[in-house]
Amino acid sequence: MGPLQDIRILDLTTVLMGPYATSILGDMGADVIKLEPPGGDLIRQVGPSRSGCMGPIFMHANRSKRSIVVDLKTPAGRDVALRLAATADVLIYNIRPKAMERLGLGYESVATVRPSIIYLGAFGFGQDGPYADRPAYDDLIQTASAIPALMAESGEEGPRFVPVNIADRAVGLHAANAILAALLHRERTGEGQRIDVPMFETMASLVLGDHLGGLTYEPPLDGGGYPRLLSRHRKPFRTRDGHLCVVLYTDRHWQAFFRLAGQDWRAKDPRYATHASRIRHIDELNGMIAEILLSRTSAEWESALGERDIPCMAVQTPASLLEDPHLAATGFFESVPHASEGPVKSMRVPSHWSRTQPAPGRLAPGLGQHSRELLLEIGLSDAEVDRLVDGRVVSE
Repeated sequence: MGPLQDIRILDLTTVLMGPYATSILGDMGADVIKLEPPGGDLIRQVGPSRSGCMGPIFMHANRSKRSIVVDLKTPAGRDVALRLAATADVLIYNIRPKAMERLGLGYESVATVRPSIIYLGAFGFGQDGPYADRPAYDDLIQTASAIPALMAESGEEGPRFVPVNIADRAVGLHAANAILAALLHRERTGEGQRIDVPMFETMASLVLGDHLGGLTYEPPLDGGGYPRLLSRHRKPFRTRDGHLCVVLYTDRHWQAFFRLAGQDWRAKDPRYATHASRIRHIDELNGMIAEILLSRTSAEWESALGERDIPCMAVQTPASLLEDPHLAATGFFESVPHASEGPVKSMRVPSHWSRTQPAPGRLAPGLGQHSRELLLEIGLSDAEVDRLVDGRVVSE
């Protein structure tokens, strides 16, 4: 059993940021109750699926959970949510706090029925700033935190987004970490609390940790930005027959590479002799590497660089990762049978634990698959559940 056994989480989140956070906690053994609106989480519809309502992003972000469908816009639905919250250690949501208040599920209302609850909201913007009421999505937060502008500065034709839901997943990790720390505080003191995890501030912190640069100082020492990350040549290098990622970072890496290329005299050039001077001339260095790597095939370079312990990596695709020998050796992928989707690939928890190894407790649930089970657990009778179903407050 995982380290969060006996912790119950009431998960009111949808799409990706919140579900990703709670899937991590579910894999750690928490009992995660996914409360979905009528019609279900929108992300169920994204991507291919055999049933039409179990898209791959939903599948991966909602394993280790049970699903209940409740119409929170009805008084009876609100009462069900509060009865579930009264049994929970954590409530997490990702709509704006004012919307939670309108539903009658603000912090004060929930803390009334469960004073020790960890009540975490993960949403767009901190509530004490002018953006407080704005909607937020991954692309918007990437834009607000300067990622597209940095992409353009690094050589793209114009601003563009990172092709990963980086804001949703990074903020989801912050939310999961906050919940774990709050649970530890409650273990020590008995105190629950409200926690807000705003996407904008979280991503601004992440991006500026790399790129605030000389703007850190007053007065500024430069215009900001980390030159190595912004080099227009910072990408996998073209070889004679493909592409290869090569990272030359330490003095030893550069000296060994210059010797391999037959240009060991460059190691004595003061522009390239130290880490600090190389960063100042990173564009010309990366351009030089690009020219040199055109002289051999990817396999030839991998062999030669590997012999000298110079970091390099072949370019992977999502499909090729399925055949990666390291992931195969570690058992990263597993084929498992899903009730509606048939055989599906599941990814193991990447960390290794000596005693309480986390692992998926169940595959992603069908919509409302556990509605009756959960309502009976909180003390409703079958007749009461039937009335809620007949009144379309709950679906199963």
